[in-house]
Amino acid sequence: MKTTLVDVIFAAGAVLVFNAVAITAAAGATNFCRLTSERMLQSCLAEAHGDSWLASAKCSNISDAAERAACRQQVQPDHKDARQTCHEQKDARNAVCNRLGGARYDPVIDPANFVSAVNHTLFPLVPGTTFIYEGQTAAGLEHTEFSVTNNTKVILGVTCVEVHDIAKLDGELIEDTLDWFCQDQAGNVWYFGENTKELEGGLVISLEGSWTAGVDGAKPGIIMKAQPAIGDFYRQEFSLGNAEDLAEVIGLNESVTVPFGSFNNCLKTLETTPMEPDLQEHKFYCLGVGLVLTIDLTTGEKSELIAITP
Repeated sequence: MKTTLVDVIFAAGAVLVFNAVAITAAAGATNFCRLTSERMLQSCLAEAHGDSWLASAKCSNISDAAERAACRQQVQPDHKDARQTCHEQKDARNAVCNRLGGARYDPVIDPANFVSAVNHTLFPLVPGTTFIYEGQTAAGLEHTEFSVTNNTKVILGVTCVEVHDIAKLDGELIEDTLDWFCQDQAGNVWYFGENTKELEGGLVISLEGSWTAGVDGAKPGIIMKAQPAIGDFYRQEFSLGNAEDLAEVIGLNESVTVPFGSFNNCLKTLETTPMEPDLQEHKFYCLGVGLVLTIDLTTGEKSELIAITP
C-alpha cells in the first residue's frame, strides 16, 4: 500500500489528538505548555518530511548519474537527522514546562504600566551610547557594536527604545539588527522584538529570527528582572519556531575582568533555547554598565566588552 504525504499528515494529526487527550487526562486539566510542545513537534516533523521531498526533487534535476545517486543517498540520513532534532527540541521544551508550569504564555501588557526610559542598573540603555564587543571565534574575529539610538518604536501601545546592533567577522558585516526594549514601572526590562538581517558578501541571505510582539503570535519576554534572584527562570522572547530564548539567574556576586575593565558583584545568567538544545551561554551583567561578557559553553568562545562610546 502506497503512503502519501496526505496520509503522513493525517497520521501526525491523529497522534497529536491522542497526545492532547493524554496531556489533559494525566493532569486533570490541560497542560498548555506541553500541548504547545507536542504541536511544535508535529509541525517540525511535517516540515522535515516536506524538506525531504524537496531535496529529492532537486536530486531529480541533476544530469550526472553519479551525482544524482549521491544526492538521493543523502536524503534519508538528512531526514533522519531532522526528525531527531525535532524530538530533541520537544524534550527541551518539555523541560521548560517542568520549570514554568502548564499555563499558557500570555503576558498582560498594559502601556500605562511602562516608563519612558530603560535605566536598570544592570541593563542601562542611554541614547547615544555604543557598547563594543570583540571575540576570537573559529571563523575569525567577531566585532559587535550595540548602539542605543534616539529612535523609538511603539509596539502593543508601548514606546520602546531602539537599539542598532551590528556584527562583523574579520571586518565584513554579517548581521544587522534593530532591537526594541522597554521598562515597566516595577523595573523589569522587556524585550519586544527584533528585525535581524544576516548578510554574506554584502547581500542579505536571511531574516530568520526576526519577530515583533503582537505579530503572528509573537509575545514579549523579559531581558532583565527588576530584582534578580538566584533560580529566576524566564522567557526572554516568544516566537514559536523562530525565537524562544530563555534565561536563568545563577550568580549575583561574580567578579569579571574584560579589556574594558574589572568588575565585582556582577549578575551571571545561563541562556538557552529549545530550538538549539546544545547551545548554552553564560552572560555577565555588571552594575552601571550592563552586559560585559558572553561565553559559549560548547566552544569556549568569548565576546568581551572592549569599549563604551562616547
